[in-house]
Amino acid sequence: MATGNTGVRAGLGGHRLPQPVPAGEYENCPVTDVLRRVSDKWTLLLLTLLDQRPHRFNELHRAVDGISQRMLTRSLRTLESDGLVEREVFPTSPPSVEYRLTPLGVSLLEPLSALAGWAVGHHPEIAAARRRSARERV
Repeated sequence: MATGNTGVRAGLGGHRLPQPVPAGEYENCPVTDVLRRVSDKWTLLLLTLLDQRPHRFNELHRAVDGISQRMLTRSLRTLESDGLVEREVFPTSPPSVEYRLTPLGVSLLEPLSALAGWAVGHHPEIAAARRRSARERV
């Protein structure tokens, strides 16, 4: 593999990955930023539900087991501020709100689907490696 911290390199598998960013720039790395967002506890569940169709807040709250109203509100606001989800308020009494994926949110689904497929396909290998590692540490 190439060394250095700039540009794009071909790794051992021939795949092109971005070079690691210098330590001082890690917090500003776009890859790190997006991976942090999608790896939190609720984001994938919410994106999966919103991929099916738009949902109202209470529908999402009922569908996501264990999420508090406060955390759902926070998660949706974060996804909205990232441009992945949009919120539409309907002029009803009381007002109702519907959430849907934006085109940017939809564009995130394909790479997430690829990652999910890889995880499902390789999970037995990962689990076996963890068991071997645990036995070796004993």
